[in-house]
Amino acid sequence: MSWGITDLRNRFNGFVKGLGSLSVTMSWVTTSPLVKTYTLEEFWALSDPPNRLKAELIAGVIYLSPGSSPAHDDIVSRLVRQLMTDPSLRGQLYFPRAAIWVPDSTHLEPDLFYVSAETEAQMVPGRRTTADLVIEVISPGSAIYDRNTKADTYAKLGVKELWLVDEVAENVEVRTLVKGKFAPGKVFAKGDSVNSLVLPELTVEVSRIFGDE
Repeated sequence: MSWGITDLRNRFNGFVKGLGSLSVTMSWVTTSPLVKTYTLEEFWALSDPPNRLKAELIAGVIYLSPGSSPAHDDIVSRLVRQLMTDPSLRGQLYFPRAAIWVPDSTHLEPDLFYVSAETEAQMVPGRRTTADLVIEVISPGSAIYDRNTKADTYAKLGVKELWLVDEVAENVEVRTLVKGKFAPGKVFAKGDSVNSLVLPELTVEVSRIFGDE
């Protein structure tokens, strides 16, 4: 059976419409139940999901996650302020809805990611297929997805370092890439400072991430 873009859009829209009564209070990550998986081009042709849901594509499967909360947005803002003061930042810092994507079936939108000039030079112009550092702010509804499926995908894409910022536990887990996989993470709590392997001059105080100036 062949599927046209219009058919795929209608089926996807029917799926997200079915979430209509749930999506206002939706607090978990869900996937499309469609048997048909999506190519990157088909995914890009779809309409944005309603109610601020975020759609991402991993190996052809669409994942829908809840929209960010004000607390989440505040954490991202504080991280940006701290990262921008780092003298070793010699590349580009990207914000939503900038994406990391690879043909033909993966498209991810991190909360923040950094691509060094050296990494940028190794990529095809116009394609951000990996990053040196990815930061995800996780909530209870996205924790399993962010810590497992999404993190494993970042590792396969060659992301050198991943920060998982837990807005409830108020800590930061740092994972570094070793031989194609993330090594067990190290957790930093309030009172600790996070250092980065890819940004050696960066020091981020965990307390400041969560608003304790």
